[in-house]
Amino acid sequence: MTRKLFVTTALPYANAAFHIGHIMEYIQADTWVRFQRMQGHEVHFVCADDAHGAPIMIAAEKAGLTPQQFVAGIAAGRKPYLDGFHIGFDNWHSTDAPENHELARSIYLALRANELIDVKTVEQFYDPQKGMFLPDRFIKGECPNCGARDQYGDNCENCGAVYAPTELRNPYSALSGARPELRSSEHFFFRLSDPRCVEFLEHWTQDGRLQSEVANKVKEWFKRDVDGRSGLGDWDISREAPYFGIEIPDAPGKYFYVWLDAPVGYLASLKNLFDRLGIDFDAYLADPALEQIHFIGKDIVTFHTLFWPAMLKFSGRKVPDRVYVHGFLTVSGEKMSKSRGTGISPLRYLELGLDAEWLRYYIAAKLNDRVEDLDFNPEDFCARVNADLVGKYINIASRAAGFLAKRFDGQLAADLGVEGRVLIDGLRAQADAVRALYEGREYGKALREVMLLADRVNEFVDRHKPWELAKRPGMDAALHDVCSVCIEAFRILTLYLKPVLPALASRVEAFLQIAPLQWADAARAMGHHRIGLYQHLMQRVDPKQVDALFEPAVAETAAPALPGGEAIAGEIGIADFAKVDLRIARIVAAAHVEGSTKLLRLSLDAGEGRLRNVFSGIASAHKPEALVGRLTVLVANLAPRKMKFGVSEGMVLAASHADEKAQPGIFLLEPGAGAEPGLRVR
Repeated sequence: MTRKLFVTTALPYANAAFHIGHIMEYIQADTWVRFQRMQGHEVHFVCADDAHGAPIMIAAEKAGLTPQQFVAGIAAGRKPYLDGFHIGFDNWHSTDAPENHELARSIYLALRANELIDVKTVEQFYDPQKGMFLPDRFIKGECPNCGARDQYGDNCENCGAVYAPTELRNPYSALSGARPELRSSEHFFFRLSDPRCVEFLEHWTQDGRLQSEVANKVKEWFKRDVDGRSGLGDWDISREAPYFGIEIPDAPGKYFYVWLDAPVGYLASLKNLFDRLGIDFDAYLADPALEQIHFIGKDIVTFHTLFWPAMLKFSGRKVPDRVYVHGFLTVSGEKMSKSRGTGISPLRYLELGLDAEWLRYYIAAKLNDRVEDLDFNPEDFCARVNADLVGKYINIASRAAGFLAKRFDGQLAADLGVEGRVLIDGLRAQADAVRALYEGREYGKALREVMLLADRVNEFVDRHKPWELAKRPGMDAALHDVCSVCIEAFRILTLYLKPVLPALASRVEAFLQIAPLQWADAARAMGHHRIGLYQHLMQRVDPKQVDALFEPAVAETAAPALPGGEAIAGEIGIADFAKVDLRIARIVAAAHVEGSTKLLRLSLDAGEGRLRNVFSGIASAHKPEALVGRLTVLVANLAPRKMKFGVSEGMVLAASHADEKAQPGIFLLEPGAGAEPGLRVR
């Protein structure tokens, strides 16, 4: 039976380019979509830029652009990433598009008609320095549930608790560092506490559509008090002007909170696609056979398993059938962070000439159906790609194709021999097992199974040694059979790998001179068939290429002071100086760096509500324990650098003589009494 699938990935926030975590999620979803299409299923795979919210508005203001211009600039840079990593979305749209405005308002009005919208006067944090009410993400403090520091104003990344910003302990503005003031404001709420919503969500989250660990986590949010009331609270869905977003109907100056209209972007992107294709959007969503599937990260479970399904249900729309949650991607054990600039740049990966399908394979080989983090390790990456893809898989074709071209004009043997047929039958017999693993998103297990099959084929080759058969008179028929078995086996293995390696599979199809492989082709033999000339299909990974992704930055050097034996640098204008953001920072911790005699690792508080990690070349002049608690000056807007010891998120200023050997000494800049972390040096 042909399935109808509507598949999405989480919408990336349109304030920066893709990071490697985005690419991981897209690879996971794209692999699943390609697998479904190989079975003949109908799939519509869409995504969009999440374009609204105060962070976009503030970033655009800093850049001297309108929010629309800012978002358009980000959107214009998406294509090289998606094309480069063979991510096959059917449509990429924006939540600021007309379809999203229309759908978000329609859903809201339906919820209001269903008596699920309340208007309440609330106390909200206001930044007196910025002159604006603060969005949740611009208020930070300690989680009221677990006490974790530097948590956002809407949910805790440490324990997953959901709360109001006013519940934070020791709150501060992430924009100015000021302690926010409480002011009254009229807000709109989605009544998730309504018994209808609670009953629906308790059933929807526990009926098997979520992974067990996700369902168990969500279940905690429904714990009832002694009076039997659910712990599910109402959801604040409005924000005050100034705000970049969708204005709430009949409420001038009030805007939808970005998390209300963002998931609506899934529907808006699909509608935009269908309007162009001439497909009836409403009829499609009304089809009971349709399956709606979302791939998301574990950091946005709350929105996709509570708010989104309830919005859909009580606006009279189809609810998601599955929400597949994955963990984070780490690099050599370090957590990825787009906002802190850590991790691998996907575009740099491509620019260095690294094969996109090396990364697709490596990530897929580590993915499973659980909510587990996976780690990119450079040494493991090189070893796995070279051993599996080149050493086991590509090697099968390269060992046989030349003999077929030179001795048999590329023609495959009609009879593969008894042992050959047994081998091929064994490979075909695994089609259902591999299919089940792909279906269940157990990609790591699927690829391990395929590589075990490749081992069988290579064992067959090693037993029959075609290079020796080619030298022995009268062994042409045996040579023909062995090489033909290799090519047929290579075709089946390619079919099993095609969801992960679509571009390589396309080159194999051209080499074999066959139609695009479908899953049913595993059971069909090529038979009496002529293949094309073999050209090398994939190179080995050169570790030097991978090392270039992690080139150690030059250690921060101390700034000279006069007299220091160094000439004054060339003149600059005030605008040039203004580009350098110097901030007062307190050294919270300091330690020697293993493997370096020059560097200290500093943890700096620059008034941002988080600690920065900075490597500084001052170890020869300063003992770590003597630095703790001191104030210094930080270059705060220096681009983060990936060093072999970790990521450095800035540079501390120090003075030294130009000839440090003749006049040793590094003098850390230190502000006068009364300075506080976060103050700007002007």
